[in-house]
Parts: sequence; structure tokens; C-alpha cells
Amino acid sequence: MKPSQVTEEWLKKQKFTIEKGITIEGVFMKELKAHVDDRGDVIELWSTAWPEYIDGTVINTTHSYQSATDPGVVKCWHLHEIHTDQFTVTRGKLQVSLVDIREGSPTFGKANYVIMGHGIPRFMKIPAGIMHGWKALGDKESIVVNYQSHPYDASDEYKYTWDCVLPEIWGPHNG
Repeated sequence: MKPSQVTEEWLKKQKFTIEKGITIEGVFMKELKAHVDDRGDVIELWSTAWPEYIDGTVINTTHSYQSATDPGVVKCWHLHEIHTDQFTVTRGKLQVSLVDIREGSPTFGKANYVIMGHGIPRFMKIPAGIMHGWKALGDKESIVVNYQSHPYDASDEYKYTWDCVLPEIWGPHNG
């Protein structure tokens, strides 16, 4: 099924398995290194010099933007048929959640979540066809810098309500 054909009714009929960490095929996450000294810090956010780029794991970017999310806000669910999201969190902390709804994928039905933020610098690539979104954790605004594979096109963004599936995935997860 193409992303343009996915409906909330179809999503509600699916059985999803939630797993912490990244287990969905095609999703890539790279741990970033913060270089900290008495003046502040520097974090390399994205580079064609990364070995993964040379191997084709990380694709090129043609469009980038910054997005702010207020504390406690959930921005989801959405997916794309064409473009790939590649992003990092430069301020604050997010829980990023993903669901593989690609029929025929070996990880179809898996849902993952991971924490990203300034204190846990990571770069994530989410290919087309993976439903995703995030929740801002903590008491400060979170800033995301997204390096998309294609220029923004509203006709390639399919949006669904935050609680149409897996409302229990959103943290905090106590215990």
C-alpha cells in the first residue's frame, strides 16, 4: 500500500509491536560526538565525510529547516511517499517514535522509539514509508534541524492524529 492510500481506519486495524531502540529496516541512527571545553561545545551534525555516506547509508540533502516543539507537545503521525527525513535535535530532548507500515517489509508492524537531544546527540535517517513523529520531553522547547532528501512538498506529507495508533508509545515510560 502506498503512503497516499493509508487511512486512520487501516492503521487502527494493524497490530504493532513496540520496541525500544532502532530495529526497523532502513532507519539509520548515528551517535554524534560533542566536543566540550570551557567555552561551550561543538557537535558535527551532518557530513559527506562520514564513512556511512560513502557506503550510501546516508543520502544527500536538498532542503533543510529548523522546527521548534514546545514542552509536552506531540508532533505526529506523518509519513512520506518520496522524501526521506534526516535530522538531529540541537536543543532540548525528544522521544522520536517510528512505525513500519511498509507492507512487504521484513519489519512491517514494528514500532520503535528512541530519545534524542542535546545531551544525547544523534543523527537519524527515516526513509519514505515509515510513519513517524516526536514528543518534546522536559520543560524546555526542543529544536530539530531536518535535512530532507527533497525540497518540501506538501503533497508528499500524509498526516494522522497523534492518538490514532499507539497512544501508549509516548513517554515518559516509568519503571
